Amino acid sequence: MADTTSPSGGADTLAPTQDHKSTMAREGEPKQTIILGAAPDASIRPFSFHASDEDLADLKRRIAATRWPERELVNDAAQGVQLATIQKLADYWLNQHDWRKIEARINSYPNFITNIDGLDIHFIHVKSKHANAMPIIITHGWPGSVIEQLKVIEPLTDPTAHGGKAEDAFDVVIPSMPGYGFSESPRTTGWGPEKIASAWAELMSRLGYTRYVAQGGDWGAQIVDFQGVQAAPGLLGIHTNMAGAIPPEIDALALKGAPAPDDLDEEERASFDHVSFFYKHGLGYANEMGNRPQTLYALEDSPIGLAAWIIDHDIWTYKQIARVFDGEQLGLTRDDIVDNITLYWLTRTAVSSARLYWENHNAFFAFKGVRIPVVVSAFPEEIPGAIPRKWAEQAYPRLIYYKKHPEGAHFAAWEQPEALVDDIRNGFRSLRN
Repeated sequence: MADTTSPSGGADTLAPTQDHKSTMAREGEPKQTIILGAAPDASIRPFSFHASDEDLADLKRRIAATRWPERELVNDAAQGVQLATIQKLADYWLNQHDWRKIEARINSYPNFITNIDGLDIHFIHVKSKHANAMPIIITHGWPGSVIEQLKVIEPLTDPTAHGGKAEDAFDVVIPSMPGYGFSESPRTTGWGPEKIASAWAELMSRLGYTRYVAQGGDWGAQIVDFQGVQAAPGLLGIHTNMAGAIPPEIDALALKGAPAPDDLDEEERASFDHVSFFYKHGLGYANEMGNRPQTLYALEDSPIGLAAWIIDHDIWTYKQIARVFDGEQLGLTRDDIVDNITLYWLTRTAVSSARLYWENHNAFFAFKGVRIPVVVSAFPEEIPGAIPRKWAEQAYPRLIYYKKHPEGAHFAAWEQPEALVDDIRNGFRSLRN
């Protein structure tokens, strides 16, 4: 197994700069020598991140200089992110948020970079102290990042300290998708969900894992489905918290705004109504990024523009965010929200991350043809609502575990980490032997 032990003291870690995402050498540096026929670099290199004081000061200056539009003309979120909500977020970001706290937390875990198919891929790799820990690779989505999964690391790697047993332990691998966070942005087209899925198989092989499982939500759910379709050697099963499990004829009706079929039961009708609402009122950002991602220059220039774009992902999560900035204590916190937006800002990945929508040619909720064991977590305020078990059984013939939860929305690892960890433990238990 490749050695991914955290470096002592951090002195030898690689501090990324803008050059990490650039292919050009700085003036005065020796030019790279390319040896034709040389083996690809499969090394695993320690990594840490430290934002410059100048970048952080520039961020605060831009927030303070925001030119605000007039207030929306309605008393709800029907016209988009409400002025009062985004101004509360801006005030917290400017006057209370401390990036250095989350930066230190990220760097407290073993972080690494490895080159896969010509791209430097960042990942966190935390090994359990318990014997026979099951390796798991966990994939975030948009507008998420590795920050989204930090709450599940300790419960998975150290279950005895978090209500579990030693035999529930996992080794956890959390990569940043290409063009997201600390991973390099693709320099050519072709990096869609299928290619990312195959890259994750290479990553797990490179780490020496011959038996492992995979988990994902949002884009991570699409990627984990394709991991299941590709069924790389050693992949035992997958877990999704946004199942691709809407029957195609029902999904087609919802997409075109047609009425629900008469023969749907109560659970099916609830899911149909949920996804229909999203298709009609919430798909705008995905359409823009899927067609014209490069047009989103404003997201790289205005932190408040970026924040508004990110928190308008789906109406159910947006309502949670609005309540959080109104002072309510929920699963998501103000720091969770602003930490993640700040990561997009500092890594300048608003546009590069959007390109994944342009690369995608698959329906999110369609059956993908997964034939390996599958675990499904269903949350009531997910985009398609709580996917009914009968739909999950159709989409995943080898469904081994299904759990419908009483609460929770799109970002399960953030909002409902305990529920998600329980499902990962319980769902994959039968695959350990």
